[in-house]
Amino acid sequence: MGIIKVNNIKLFANHGCLSEEEKIGSEYRVDVEVKASLKKSAKTDNLADTVDYVHLNHIVKEEMAIRSELLEQVAQRILDRFFREIRMIRRATVSVSKINPPIGGNVEEVVIILTKKR
Repeated sequence: MGIIKVNNIKLFANHGCLSEEEKIGSEYRVDVEVKASLKKSAKTDNLADTVDYVHLNHIVKEEMAIRSELLEQVAQRILDRFFREIRMIRRATVSVSKINPPIGGNVEEVVIILTKKR
């Protein structure tokens, strides 16, 4: 098994339970870690034999653009698409962070982390 990470994907989205969050939006950060067999790609040097991190980033951007009240739902949608579209993935972890959440305090971020395995 090998690990591919895509870290610090920065996005702007409109997730949240408050109507203000839907209108104003917030900054988000997404971190992704996937486990897959990388033996073949290490030998062949062929993109078709590995998990393409461009594809991972594309899925994250598309799912983050769909509004949800809860970050849990966003993270789960991302995981579900990873497993549906990329058969090589055996395990994946997605971390969705809301930067400066409107929770009435000086909080840098809130983070939801979900993991799924095949």
